[in-house]
Parts: sequence; C-alpha cells; structure tokens
Amino acid sequence: MIKPTPNPPETEDDSLYAQQCSLPPHTPSKMFFIAPDIDTESLLAHACESLASASVMASDFAAYLQGPHRSTMLGIQQVIMLADLAVNRALDNIDPQSAE
Repeated sequence: MIKPTPNPPETEDDSLYAQQCSLPPHTPSKMFFIAPDIDTESLLAHACESLASASVMASDFAAYLQGPHRSTMLGIQQVIMLADLAVNRALDNIDPQSAE
C-alpha cells in the first residue's frame, strides 16, 4: 500500500529527544526523603494509613460528583482500597500475631 504523504523531515526536536534519551538516569530530589534505616513494618504501617486516608477522601469527593465523573472517582477509590488491603496483608505476613 502506498502512503499518501511522505514522512516529515527530522527536526531539531527529534534530535534533542534522541540526546535526552541517552542521558544518565535522573537522580531523584532529596526534598522528600525516607530514611534508609526505617524498618519495613513501619513503612507498611504508614502506607496503610495513607491509603486509608486517600480512600476516605476519594469517597467523600465522589459524593459531590455526578454521572461518569462520580463513577470514575469511585473506581479510583476502589483501586486505593485494594492497595490498602494488599498493604494490610503484607503487614499480617510480617507480624502474624497482630492479625489475631
């Protein structure tokens, strides 16, 4: 099949993109830094609390929306809730006595 139009000529933007792709990996900012010596249980407990808060905020916000926007927000809230359940299970796996 013959293409109706030719490929556009390569621009400076294309060559700049190629240069950026060959750069070394980005070093993340240290503005928000989690100390490397924090134990896994503490990290998971904090993540669990953050996800629970995000779930409540998304659910409350969905109450103000209508139609497809409300459905989208409730879908986001459900994904947050599922992540919260996964983190809770990980906490139970780390310390099974606290699950009883």
